[in-house]
Amino acid sequence: MVIFITGASGFIGRRLTQAFVKLGHTVHAAGRAHVPATTYVAADFTHDFDASDWEARLRGVDVVINTVGILRESATHTFEAVHTRAPQALFRACAAAGVRRVIQVSALGAESGSSGYFRSKRAADDCLRELPLDWTIVRPALVYGPGGASARLFTTLASLPLIAVPGRGDQPLQPIHIDDLVEAIVAICTQSLAIREVVPLVGSSPLTFADLLLTLRAAQGLPRTLLLRVPMGAMRVVARIAELSPRPLLDRDTLAMLAAGNVADPAATHRTLGRSPRSVASFIPTEARSAIRRETQLRWLLPMLRASIALVWLWTAVVSFGLYPRESSFELLVRAGVSAELAPLMLYGAAGFDLALGVATLLMKQRRWLWMLQIVLIIGYTLIISVKLPEYWLHPYGPVLKNLPMLAALYLLYVLEER
Repeated sequence: MVIFITGASGFIGRRLTQAFVKLGHTVHAAGRAHVPATTYVAADFTHDFDASDWEARLRGVDVVINTVGILRESATHTFEAVHTRAPQALFRACAAAGVRRVIQVSALGAESGSSGYFRSKRAADDCLRELPLDWTIVRPALVYGPGGASARLFTTLASLPLIAVPGRGDQPLQPIHIDDLVEAIVAICTQSLAIREVVPLVGSSPLTFADLLLTLRAAQGLPRTLLLRVPMGAMRVVARIAELSPRPLLDRDTLAMLAAGNVADPAATHRTLGRSPRSVASFIPTEARSAIRRETQLRWLLPMLRASIALVWLWTAVVSFGLYPRESSFELLVRAGVSAELAPLMLYGAAGFDLALGVATLLMKQRRWLWMLQIVLIIGYTLIISVKLPEYWLHPYGPVLKNLPMLAALYLLYVLEER
């Protein structure tokens, strides 16, 4: 078959594309990047709103699978454009071009969900149902898999020393593994299953949000920990604040979708796969447990390390600007070889530089050069103190010796930043 896959470079589309190529099908891939072993098709879901934009791309195509989706809107990528208008144009073009089969990857909850995400998915689904062609609408639950945003978020939350959950953490979820989802869609396509049907694709059994995190924690080989139950009112405030960041992990829509739950009868998934879908406990393979545990822990340990280093520079600046007696600071500078006339300039200049380093450590995205600058600066400070003020090596609080773990931490960040 000739299969046209939209969103072919995305989380679901990339794996679907690989599966069909492996089976020997010809794949035309529309996505943000070229996918190996496919024919690349340029398409823009923020602009291609007319059936005529798609018809030429569909010549000779047997099956169209639409996997395009966004979780959050931006100025250029809106739910209406990406989930509704462009797919509707694509579906109408399929009917006009004689494409015999269309599979729409929608979302569990689209039938009745009130969020903008669900409404936009439902509008595209309704359009497809009215067209004179063979269609299948698959509605997956939360999809878990390597490289997926949900997997990154939930495994990271599960690895924290204290796990925070909204409310009582009793929101019902039924996540499906990406491999099961891909296998089910391939079966629907190649075996002509579920024609003109809506198929929910879910995991083996529902579980609460708290149990999901605790299960993923155990799968990483981590010991049980306490749950911090955060009132929903407080969570809504946190979500509103989080929306101020460019790429928030949480917003009010996703919090509302979580609170509403995401479950369905697994019978359709079982029929499609010919077996039970994977359980959450098996989502993390035993052989990958150690690597995934290290990766997820680094996701919150490294930001914590960056924040602590930033705090060192910021607090040093605040202390130098006046919390520590100025005359004592000037005396130290003179003992280190700075003239009395230049001491104020050196003190406040160094304090300003420390302040700039702290702010840059918190805000800059490309930081590898910043770590090396701080390493060089601390080595320089240490050498000057060693020559001019060697008695500080013998200070009972070890103010100079503490530079060694600081240097080790900065070098760790330098090495990992390269990755």
